[in-house]
Amino acid sequence: MKTVQIKDITVGGGKGLFVLAGPCVIEDYDRTLAIGKRAKEICQRLGVPYIFKASFDKANRSSFGSFRGPGLEEGLKMLASIKKELNVPVVSDIHSIEQIEPAAEVLDILQIPAFLCRQTDLVYGAAKTGKCVNVKKGQFMAPKDMENVLNKMKETGNENLMLTERGFSFGYNNLVVDMRSFPIMRSFDYPVIFDATHSVQLPGGAGTKSSGNREFVPNLARAAVASGVDGLFFEVHDNPEEALSDGPNMLYLDQFEAVLRDLVAIDKIVKG
Repeated sequence: MKTVQIKDITVGGGKGLFVLAGPCVIEDYDRTLAIGKRAKEICQRLGVPYIFKASFDKANRSSFGSFRGPGLEEGLKMLASIKKELNVPVVSDIHSIEQIEPAAEVLDILQIPAFLCRQTDLVYGAAKTGKCVNVKKGQFMAPKDMENVLNKMKETGNENLMLTERGFSFGYNNLVVDMRSFPIMRSFDYPVIFDATHSVQLPGGAGTKSSGNREFVPNLARAAVASGVDGLFFEVHDNPEEALSDGPNMLYLDQFEAVLRDLVAIDKIVKG
């Protein structure tokens, strides 16, 4: 398997787990930074490479009136400051080709949201920057079809590419994780990440917003690591009940270390 370079972190290639973690969206700077600090400390204690994540804009909310975040300009300023303060790589979603250039000036990973994974100009343009690109598999996509997405990006010559599994649409408001997805997508020779918190989301399940079943996060994460996944994506929060986006599927920071400790132990067994 290929290795991928993210700032000074090398992932993939059969190495141990790496983690992308942080709040769903930038709510305010101080709280967002504090969550990142705690997540970094936990990962450092467990010897897991850490990448900070938070969205500057949640462009696919259920309701027009839902909180979306500070937006591109202000959000990137905050992410640049957090990146410097924590001295870690940062990742955030981009939603349009107009966002690619300014985002690439700050972000170490350009992330393509699941609903946009088939948008050729977006995935190609992101890869063309030379930055690492992480594409979330669409909830409507078979895992084997993500090879076509990789091939679009490889046309640019960029090899710093990753794929993320975040569940399949299954009936009304439900997502289901098919563990076959991990070996199928890993067969393409690029690192595969499991989004453990969005996979328990119930899209639109609360009427004007999404709901979720965070109690299943540890179970699915353990199964994914046992299936040989390379990295893990978590949305974490000090108090998800107060979160302005995706609270029901975010993991409490107080639970994060215990969950991650189990996953590191399983990964060592699996990768021997």
